[in-house]
Amino acid sequence: MLLIFTHKVTNRLTYTAKQIFEKILGVEMGFTTKVEEFIKHNGPKMTYSKQPLQNEFFIRSNDLLFEQGINDLEVKVSDWDGLPCFFLAGDKSTVPFDVFSASFFLLSRYEEYLPHVKDSVGRFPVKESIAYQNDFLELPVVDLWAYKLLEALKDRFPDLENKEKDYRFTSIINVTTSHAYAMRGIARSIGGLLLDLGNFRFRDVLDRFSVMMRLKKDPYDNFFELVDIHKKFPIKTMFFFQFAKHSAHDKNVSTNNNKFRYLIKSVADYSIVSLSTSFMSSYDKNVLREEKKQLGNLINRPISYARLRYNKVNVPATYRNLVETEFTDDFSMGYTHEIGFRTGTCTPFYFYDINTEVRQPIKIHPFAMHDYALVKYKSKEEVYEKMDKVYRLVKQVKGDFILVFSNELLGGKQQLNWMELYQSLLKRYYV
Repeated sequence: MLLIFTHKVTNRLTYTAKQIFEKILGVEMGFTTKVEEFIKHNGPKMTYSKQPLQNEFFIRSNDLLFEQGINDLEVKVSDWDGLPCFFLAGDKSTVPFDVFSASFFLLSRYEEYLPHVKDSVGRFPVKESIAYQNDFLELPVVDLWAYKLLEALKDRFPDLENKEKDYRFTSIINVTTSHAYAMRGIARSIGGLLLDLGNFRFRDVLDRFSVMMRLKKDPYDNFFELVDIHKKFPIKTMFFFQFAKHSAHDKNVSTNNNKFRYLIKSVADYSIVSLSTSFMSSYDKNVLREEKKQLGNLINRPISYARLRYNKVNVPATYRNLVETEFTDDFSMGYTHEIGFRTGTCTPFYFYDINTEVRQPIKIHPFAMHDYALVKYKSKEEVYEKMDKVYRLVKQVKGDFILVFSNELLGGKQQLNWMELYQSLLKRYYV
């Protein structure tokens, strides 16, 4: 066991050290605040404090993990053998920065508690993040730091044991608009038709008529094509369906539509089905609770996983609401239009609520890419070049490579053949 001496064991320190050593590296660890116990320990050990005791493995601590609440921090990014890092620790420190404080800063989303201007739908803007501003958004830095720390520890303690985890790939299909034209009802269909005509979208008018007359399949209705594709690869796949009342931001098919209900039940026979929450539910826990209940009743299974509309995560309120409505896992932590790692990691972790200084019982599964981040690329080769770099890093640290696709984009008219691209990405990254 790795023994860590520190002057004070706090919730923040325990949370961060366990994530790094136990969850990412598979290293058994413990803490002590007693010098005698630390000196007597014959196994691998390190000091995390302001000063080393002797000449041991030492990381000089920043104040962050011994504080409470939010403070205005100065974050200056430096370099650690090619990796970005911050919270420098000085010459005495075996590792040149406080890897625990830096990891906590990213995992807790500390910067999202600080004052910032939200975007048009109320999200933390990617351009406000330290990772984007310092060009390391596409690096799972917490995992990379952890493995580099492990390497340094093994140089000092060759007998240090760690249990390696396996790389995992997960494909998510997010369904907030199951059909472009079908199942819309007379009033909404006429409204859509008039809107298309008013905007001179004559191709859409033709497509709408073709679908309504059953001469053509709805372009967004690609669910069983996706199920067939998934059967070819031994990967974890999940469908997140929105199951909500109509609103300005939530325009899916009515939850009372029997064909829509049958579709969801049919997909649930082949894949995990869970809830893509509505925009309204982000403001009203009762709405969220009702959506969860109704979808669970439909598929006769408990709903434990959530994906938030527009990936709209507002800390800590979002996760408190999910906990109170008995969700166990969230798959919304990422940026819709940028590839990379919003929390700096590709390893699932539990959310730490800074306002209450406790770990919340909800596991966050950060995604690396939402398909809308790929729209700007003009060829499959450009997509491969960008995504291959991210994939190799996730594979290197044996993380979770989670990609989010929408049935809309997969069925839409784009420059790329999205369904073909989707299948090629599954083939490319599932191992």
